[in-house]
Amino acid sequence: MHEGVTHEGMRDKTTAVFGKAFGDTDGIRVFFAPGRINLIGEHTDYNGGCVLPCALEMGTYCALRPGEGRAVRMYSGNFPGTGVIEWDLDRLAYREDAGWSNYPAGVVWALSGKGLAPRQGFDIAFLGDIPTSAGLSSSASIEVVTGYALATLNGWDIPMAELALTGQDAENNFVGMGCGIMDQFSISLGRAGHAIFLDTSDLSYEYVPLALGDYCIMIMNTCKQRSLTDSKYNERRAECGRALSCLAQAAGVKNLCDLDEEGFEAYKHLIKGEEELKRARHVVYENGRAIKAKGLLAEGDFAKFGLLLDQSHLSLERDYEVTGVELDTLAGAAREQKGVLGARMTGAGFGGCAICIVEKGRAHEAMHNIGEAYYRKTGYRPEFYITDAGGGPVEL
Repeated sequence: MHEGVTHEGMRDKTTAVFGKAFGDTDGIRVFFAPGRINLIGEHTDYNGGCVLPCALEMGTYCALRPGEGRAVRMYSGNFPGTGVIEWDLDRLAYREDAGWSNYPAGVVWALSGKGLAPRQGFDIAFLGDIPTSAGLSSSASIEVVTGYALATLNGWDIPMAELALTGQDAENNFVGMGCGIMDQFSISLGRAGHAIFLDTSDLSYEYVPLALGDYCIMIMNTCKQRSLTDSKYNERRAECGRALSCLAQAAGVKNLCDLDEEGFEAYKHLIKGEEELKRARHVVYENGRAIKAKGLLAEGDFAKFGLLLDQSHLSLERDYEVTGVELDTLAGAAREQKGVLGARMTGAGFGGCAICIVEKGRAHEAMHNIGEAYYRKTGYRPEFYITDAGGGPVEL
């Protein structure tokens, strides 16, 4: 089980990381942005649909100090082997050799494109307590904390929704990952104790209290490393685009999620290709599940909410084909435990994490049993975290 570290403790650790990289810590400022989980509504955000994520208490910390000239120096305590990576404010372009630092560099590039170029270079050190490549949005977290820190340092008044769009711009057009808006949005606008019901077609949103009573959300990490830009994520997005092109004119829609289940069934014969049909079916029905889930959480009907999680995972496994043996094993083992109401993968898939709704008093027993079942199947151990819904970015 993940043992949470306080903001104060992580602030001190981040300060120490900065000192290790840049020699001293005079004049630094320290910031935090959370990671996220998505409760339900998977692969709908780039199809104009609804999602129901929440920010986490875990996240990414950065220590920042203005520098001299036009050099930006970046260091990560999570990737110490890469050393300090240097960028030039006047020559920002994706670099294969720059690894993780392309994400914060992309944010600087995206801000500059909005007329918000930093006046001078700076030194920045990062430290995160989100497991890397776990599907808990470590990339979006580093994007948001970078944007928030630079906006605060330079006195830029950037609305949180615009900060989210800046992070998405960086990931889409600098890094080359075709993500939707959910991750950056839920991190930028996170509210403690609440999920966010977001309609990605127009960015309208509302906060939904995440008051689970005797239950809690347990995150189950497959510990299978993955890179979304190397996965089939962009391929899935292209398949959805092809399905939409078959439907758009006849059905009068701009996004797949403009269709409800009844409308999809009426027009699905127009979709050319079995793969495209399956992808579109998942997206439309998953959007319906996200809308239902908001109401069930508000009503406190956690049993029916758990059933929606099960249905979501099955659809992601069979129609969207993004689960795999690790995620299927975790979700399947979780469903067999006493006190578990439902389980599914969360995030893009291809590894990463699953979640389940479990009775608090049975959580540790469930962890043990799920862990043993997973080890027997895969030969390695999962990790478990129980964390409440956290807030958005802050200066510490």
